[in-house]
Amino acid sequence: MYENYIFDLYGTLVDIHTNEDKTYLWDKMTELYGFQGAVYTRKELRRTYLALCTQETEALLAQTNVTYPEIQIEKVFRQLYTHKGITPNDELVRFTAQMFRIVATQYIRLYDGVEEMLQTLRENGKKIYLLSNAQYEFTMYELNYLGLTPYFDGIMISSCEGCQKPDKAFYEALLSRYGLDRKQCIMIGNDKTSDIKGAANAGIDSLYIASNISPREDKDLPSLANYEIADGDIGKILTLIPHDRRFPEAP
Repeated sequence: MYENYIFDLYGTLVDIHTNEDKTYLWDKMTELYGFQGAVYTRKELRRTYLALCTQETEALLAQTNVTYPEIQIEKVFRQLYTHKGITPNDELVRFTAQMFRIVATQYIRLYDGVEEMLQTLRENGKKIYLLSNAQYEFTMYELNYLGLTPYFDGIMISSCEGCQKPDKAFYEALLSRYGLDRKQCIMIGNDKTSDIKGAANAGIDSLYIASNISPREDKDLPSLANYEIADGDIGKILTLIPHDRRFPEAP
């Protein structure tokens, strides 16, 4: 029986659509930087942003032993100011990151049944953890906005750790930080590589849930998951995974 339920976030608990390529986003970010004295053209800003992301990733690879690095995006937003001679405070950098995310996001919402499923797990004494490939400055505010934060006994976001799924180091960091027995853990996610293969490499059982934003190539990949939900109905976690008698019985 599993005591620790480890969840992916986007595509598993949260339905989201973002577009970081749209012209409107870069128009608004150009205005924001310009208002603060960091004057760019739209094309210059986007080009510099992408170049800085690449530089940060390469620097992290050179400094660490991880295979799948994850940068801190706030460093990029800060450098976009300093490149134009502006020294931003932390509040401005945070605001800039949030504005970027808000404008890039078309919609964000919970999948049906998420809160009920999480509440049932908690009522049955299970521990719930989040292991997400994400940026702290985006995700923590989205978790609060969606009301998810109180459900978790532990939250680990890749930008804070310098690595991301499927890197085994990310999984091992979670197990170590919260003192978890991997044999009592199950990873639940919508990506057969990041979530399922990553968990398998760390010796953790898993459940694959096919959602509307699962990678397209997933359908052609073999699954290493112990359990699968093909229709995106996350409520089935409570009946598919072995459980105690307090959980709903499978139909």
